[in-house]
Amino acid sequence: MTRAVFILLLGCLVVAAVSLAVGPVALAPARILAAFAHTDDVAATILFQLRLPRTLVALLVGAMLGLGGAALQGYLRNPLAEPAVLGASNGAALGAVVALYFGLAAVQPLALPLLAIVGALVALLLLFALAGRGESALTLILGGIAVSMLAGAGISLALNLSPNPFAAMEIATWLMGSLADRSMQHVWIALPCVAIGGALLFVDGRAFDALTLGEDGARALGVDLRRVRIRLLLGIAIGVGGAVAVSGAIGFVGLIVPHFVRPWTDRSPSATLLPSALAGAVLLTLADTAIRAIPTPTELKLGVVTAILGVPVFLIHLLRERRQW
Repeated sequence: MTRAVFILLLGCLVVAAVSLAVGPVALAPARILAAFAHTDDVAATILFQLRLPRTLVALLVGAMLGLGGAALQGYLRNPLAEPAVLGASNGAALGAVVALYFGLAAVQPLALPLLAIVGALVALLLLFALAGRGESALTLILGGIAVSMLAGAGISLALNLSPNPFAAMEIATWLMGSLADRSMQHVWIALPCVAIGGALLFVDGRAFDALTLGEDGARALGVDLRRVRIRLLLGIAIGVGGAVAVSGAIGFVGLIVPHFVRPWTDRSPSATLLPSALAGAVLLTLADTAIRAIPTPTELKLGVVTAILGVPVFLIHLLRERRQW
């Protein structure tokens, strides 16, 4: 695993450097150095005000989605689990849609990310109410599906009742996911959420390993499943809520990334957590860089691209690995 982590860390540095250099205005290495030396004001503006925040947001969001997917697949013992399974992603999206629908985002820019985080936490509370005191993974999956469907219905209702086509277009555009026009303000919104959410998920790596023996086996090893569940749900709600708040809805990253890194590890859930976070950061940053490099009249939406690329890649990988899970 140490080798995989080293390679992925190196990959993060490489894709971050490429992301800073690629865009509508190409920045040669000499201009990038001049920007750091403050001798090229135009290059400095492009680098530090436009590309650096976008790159940092991509790294943070990708890391959180990858980590969330690995944690959920380990806890639920389900290779198709991802943050959307517990309703956190759709809950955060619904909170953001509320901010857009009522015009709160136009009055106060922080309203959108804050309501997205609130939406994820409300989805968490509703899931607790539906699951009751049960500790079964199946109970959480079924409750999460119900919460996701309810949040999806709320999003559809907002689109259906939009007061004008421009409001509907703004909501639809946000739901497609994008990292365009991000600033350091978005970085500071996402960073504490991802840090807190990630820390809560990393704490229970060994508990996820114990759960491979089943819930009864984990209890026999002294695992408090109720506390593990609380930390898991809080970590997903806070981390994914903060990530979705600044990026919009981006799918498939949390689903496919753990499958790619699992062959590099001993396949235990705890061993996939850190590599999945790093691989998620690499994947999302690389996808966002590719979007900027593709010449199109209108920049492609990141969520659309990850979905288009994610489905066939995941199916191919699933066919190769299905006997090794």
